[in-house]
Amino acid sequence: MSFEHDFLISYAHIDNEPLIAGEPGWISELHRLLEIRVAQVRGQKPKIWRDPKLQGNDIFADTILERLPRIAALVSVLSPRYVQSEWCNRELKEFYRIAERTGGARIGDKARIFKVVKTPVSLERLPEEVQPMLGYDFFVYDEAGRPRELSQDYGKERTFLTKLDDLAFDIAQLLDLMDDAAAAAPPASKGTLFLAETSFELREEREAIKRDLVRNGYEILPDRALPLVGPELDAIVREQLERSTVSIHLVGVNYGIVPDGAKVSIVERQQALASEAAPGSELSSIIWLRPGLQIEDERQRSFVNSLHTSPLVHATAELLEVPMEELKAFIYRKLAPPETVVVKAAAVPVEQEHARLYLLCDQQDLTAAQALEDHLFSEGFEVVLPFFDEDETQARLEHEENLRSSDVILLYYGAGDELWLRRKLRELQKSAALGRERPLLARGIYVGAPVTSQKERFRTHEAVLIHEPAGGFDPSLLAPFLAAIAKARESAS
Repeated sequence: MSFEHDFLISYAHIDNEPLIAGEPGWISELHRLLEIRVAQVRGQKPKIWRDPKLQGNDIFADTILERLPRIAALVSVLSPRYVQSEWCNRELKEFYRIAERTGGARIGDKARIFKVVKTPVSLERLPEEVQPMLGYDFFVYDEAGRPRELSQDYGKERTFLTKLDDLAFDIAQLLDLMDDAAAAAPPASKGTLFLAETSFELREEREAIKRDLVRNGYEILPDRALPLVGPELDAIVREQLERSTVSIHLVGVNYGIVPDGAKVSIVERQQALASEAAPGSELSSIIWLRPGLQIEDERQRSFVNSLHTSPLVHATAELLEVPMEELKAFIYRKLAPPETVVVKAAAVPVEQEHARLYLLCDQQDLTAAQALEDHLFSEGFEVVLPFFDEDETQARLEHEENLRSSDVILLYYGAGDELWLRRKLRELQKSAALGRERPLLARGIYVGAPVTSQKERFRTHEAVLIHEPAGGFDPSLLAPFLAAIAKARESAS
């Protein structure tokens, strides 16, 4: 269906009154900037309708009713005056009703109503048509908890222009879908992700990740504002996690809001629900902690400690403490891992090729593992140890390269606890996704000092187990492991 206008800006007249005489109003500036930015994104100037003469108490004119069916989308600028205005509410409701008859209120996964919040209004006061929408908040809260309206003049942090860019991009996407003759069957999403709501100080980082993923073809949940009532929050988050293959959780210094009837914050509850949902499903999680966190809130300190120590968390999630850009790179590697081509290694006599052996240990075990390292080197292996450095990004990249390129991996289970060991085993299982070109010859676990009941009870079918005797390192204990390597090399021929 063809439309006379691309979108209508619906607003209360008082919200366009300039605070300083002679300057343009907030709505007028939004109109001007959207016209420019949508044109830049689409390559053509949008047809925007906004009647500057409208007053909040005008009678709903027949001419407006006649024009609404010829408008593709509605940009509703919400404010306290907007929700009180009979005119504005009628305009929104009539557009929604007409849209249902002219292609639907949604095209694919895109709503034809854009919820722009200029000044915060409680959820229950908003028109019911826009209550489930996340929308675009053009305000921030200052340190005193007061809402501060964004405008182009507050450009030091570029928050206004970032919000404007998100809005313009989404409008352009919708218009492109509506122009497409195949709009009824929009391009398939690359996947559905749950990007958990965060505490206030991480909202910009979350928006940046969301923006990047959406523009790369992923559907991002939650697709509605999360309720602040515990049972309702749980129900919605569970439903949205069921639709997702990956959940992403950003954790900072602040604990976040605790919903009514709940004992923990929204941030902690979303993570807990993801851990509960993962076993037996396709869901996996990425948990990001900002590097160098200095936490004062005891509740948040306890939450972060549980992320480090909980077996359930480590069984279902990747826990990262890396810079934001490294997190983004990790997300995309997880969503679209490089294609793995498994090529059997040609049979090469041991004396002609030194197999690369990654002796993976905790930093505390570097000294204790020296005897093992020296013996393996004397047996003809090129022994590689982990890289430990303050630059966590570089250390992780080196670790991934060692997982990708080594022929043999031997884990030294000493000072590290069982959670450390299981985490490393999971990383080993996923090494194929890093681009490994040939199978491992062998994998082993060397159980060293100190002796614990956990170590004595530890069993696995995933690797050759080597238990160090009470007297210390004994080279003869490596014989079965070395025999397994030799056999694997022979069979590779």
